[in-house]
Amino acid sequence: MTQDEMKRKAAEAAMQYVVQDEFVGVGTGSTVNHFIDLLAGMKGKIKGAVSSSVASTDRMKKHGIPVMELNNVDYIPVYIDGADESDHYLNLIKGGGGALTREKIIAAASEKFICIADETKLVDVLGKFPLPVEVIPMARSMIARKLVKLGGRPVWRENFVTDNGNVILDVHNLRIMEPVKMENEINSWAGVVTVGLFCNRPADVLILGTPNGAKTVLSK
Repeated sequence: MTQDEMKRKAAEAAMQYVVQDEFVGVGTGSTVNHFIDLLAGMKGKIKGAVSSSVASTDRMKKHGIPVMELNNVDYIPVYIDGADESDHYLNLIKGGGGALTREKIIAAASEKFICIADETKLVDVLGKFPLPVEVIPMARSMIARKLVKLGGRPVWRENFVTDNGNVILDVHNLRIMEPVKMENEINSWAGVVTVGLFCNRPADVLILGTPNGAKTVLSK
């Protein structure tokens, strides 16, 4: 089974969490694209979706799924999104696609966060995947110096601008032993919009696509 097929298995398993006659939060990325395609089959049974990115919004609109602004929605029972890495406590690294800030906002607004990924994304310690940090452009060099002091090697994601008009630093060479502490520290720096650690609000359920089908992982 290919990696893409495993992603689809995870997306299929996430469909059971969609609540009829309510809004669903929808994230960004290749695994989520499978979920969006599946969601199109029940678009008449939900109020609509709240999207974390322009790319996901465009994909849903092509399917005829109504997409609402978060400001106009007061209740989201479930948010479905992918991850670049997850540990066994369902702390996540997200932001490979650059939508980390909006993803974090919708995750915070949702009652339940379901993460979908293929089995390669589950790790013992976060950090092999470069940690994205969304930064106000004028603060890029200052924040990069701070990240070096944390032991990381920040790389500016050149020729990329987030949907919010900001830049991203991808931090290599980290071994994140205290993810909540690191999330709080980096988020406290002036100039940082948000860091791609989802640990204060981790996933509630992790669905992994495997060669044997979908596997559900609950936090330790």
